[in-house]
Amino acid sequence: MRKLYLLGIVLVCLTVFIQTAMVANAQQETPPAYAKWGQMAIKEVKAKYPSAKIIDYLHEGKEVHGASTIEKFKLWLKQPDKEFGVYVRISYQSATQKVEKIELKESTS
Repeated sequence: MRKLYLLGIVLVCLTVFIQTAMVANAQQETPPAYAKWGQMAIKEVKAKYPSAKIIDYLHEGKEVHGASTIEKFKLWLKQPDKEFGVYVRISYQSATQKVEKIELKESTS
């Protein structure tokens, strides 16, 4: 009877261990397609506003215009004297992913 009880405990522990490993593996997602462009947007904003702290980040989507794509982001920055948003537009060739233009525009809302 004790062997059966011990075997049951071992099976339950093994099942919990396998289930936990499966859940942890399922939570490891691939980065979104815009991650590369988001990193570039952050780098550009940090270069232009080196004393500001980025406190929020939003991917607003992308627009495809023929052979070009525009990735759109809004970053919210905080400086000691103010908070403000910066819109970042990264235009690139869809096929080669070669950057054509990066635009930054400040916003108060």
